Amino acid sequence: MSAITKNQSSSNVANELAWAAFKRRAGAFSFHFFVLLFGTAMIYPLLWMISASFMTEAEIFGNLNFFPENPTLANYINGLRGVSGYSFLHFFGNSFLLAFVNIVGNLISCSLAAFAFAKLKFKGSAIMFSVMMLTMMLPMHVRFIPMYIVFLRLGWIDTFYPLMVPSFFAVSGFNIFLLVQYMRSISNELLEAPRIDGCNTFQIYLHFMLPLSIPGLITIAIFTFIAVWNDFFGQMIYLIAPARFTVALALRMFVDATGQSAWGSLFAMSVLSLIPLFVVFIAFQRYLLEGIQSGGLKG
Repeated sequence: MSAITKNQSSSNVANELAWAAFKRRAGAFSFHFFVLLFGTAMIYPLLWMISASFMTEAEIFGNLNFFPENPTLANYINGLRGVSGYSFLHFFGNSFLLAFVNIVGNLISCSLAAFAFAKLKFKGSAIMFSVMMLTMMLPMHVRFIPMYIVFLRLGWIDTFYPLMVPSFFAVSGFNIFLLVQYMRSISNELLEAPRIDGCNTFQIYLHFMLPLSIPGLITIAIFTFIAVWNDFFGQMIYLIAPARFTVALALRMFVDATGQSAWGSLFAMSVLSLIPLFVVFIAFQRYLLEGIQSGGLKG
């Protein structure tokens, strides 16, 4: 009887283990299935836009096919010819110019402000840092009216100045906060050694703090590029002449209120406008993750 009991017990244990393994596999399969389903639903519009960029106007609205029946590059050719007498490459140039200047401005001004908050002791630093943090809670749209009035009186409307100059004055609270957290994670002993050797504060910032903060700086540069490249509302407020339009504003010109919209060209240029974002993200993904983890988790 004892042998039978042991066999039954062993069989029950084996069944329980098999059932537990089955539940784990079923749970993992269900999880991955729903994640894949949700991911497909999220990315489907993008995939359809890429496919539609190779379709004719009649094919885009004539059926619901995902793949083009007669693929064509006419949308890309017509789209690159541009609108209002300007090639679409001209609008790409404007966007790259704005992105480059804003990146330079943010890296200089935000790193200086972050270095002061993170490593320098001065009267009122805690209050100033709190005020800077409060600016992150102020909705962007609330600031547009007073900023527009200021730039209008300066005569900067329909120029790039309202979109470039503020970046040199450390107006991005988020960028400063991220760099402050990253710089605080750098040991003070590393900065005391050059001070003993005779370096002043600015030399320590330039020759020691900046090289040690490269992952955080690259993170700021990526965030700035994405923000400027995708900005539509701010550029629409300040830019009027098509010669100064960026990619975001130029895409809108393909949609005509009279009904003569060039949807194929719009989709084609939208696909091209996504390429710089993908290239930047893929090329600097390692630095982006390192900068966020080091700057956001340490303090």
